[in-house]
Amino acid sequence: MAAADKNASKSKADKGDKPKGGKSLLTIGLVAVIAAGAAGAGAWYFATQGTKQESADAPKAKKPGEVPAPAQYFALEPPFVVNLVGETGGARYLQVEVQLMTRDPEAMAAIQLHAPAIRARLLMLFAQQDAASLMSREGKERLQNAALGEVKSLLVAETGQPSAESILFTSFVMQ
Repeated sequence: MAAADKNASKSKADKGDKPKGGKSLLTIGLVAVIAAGAAGAGAWYFATQGTKQESADAPKAKKPGEVPAPAQYFALEPPFVVNLVGETGGARYLQVEVQLMTRDPEAMAAIQLHAPAIRARLLMLFAQQDAASLMSREGKERLQNAALGEVKSLLVAETGQPSAESILFTSFVMQ
């Protein structure tokens, strides 16, 4: 009977012991599943946030260090030649060669289409200038800014967009 008690106590000891390896395997598996789910949710969140932000800012977004689109220039030919106002010592005139700059190919098409109207506006602006105000660099820069404003306002009226980014005087002669 002692042998039977030994066998019975052995089987009770075997049944009472809980396997330690099974519990830790379950914990590791559960942690792995939670980590994988969190990683997947994080990847989805950042992927959808990036596309929403890019689509909202697409027309004007410039990332730091990003190279802008190449500049495209349109020469308004022939050069503008106008009489200047305000001189009593004789006739004075201004000859200016003008180029418009944009980075958008569609804007370039709009500039080419509306070139006659742009020329007419700039001709009127240049003809209102007096020689004394154009002698300094600041006077030329004021005229350049006014000319860009004229071009942008015309293009906004015609196309809904300013289209021209800058205006360049590639030749500026007063006599």
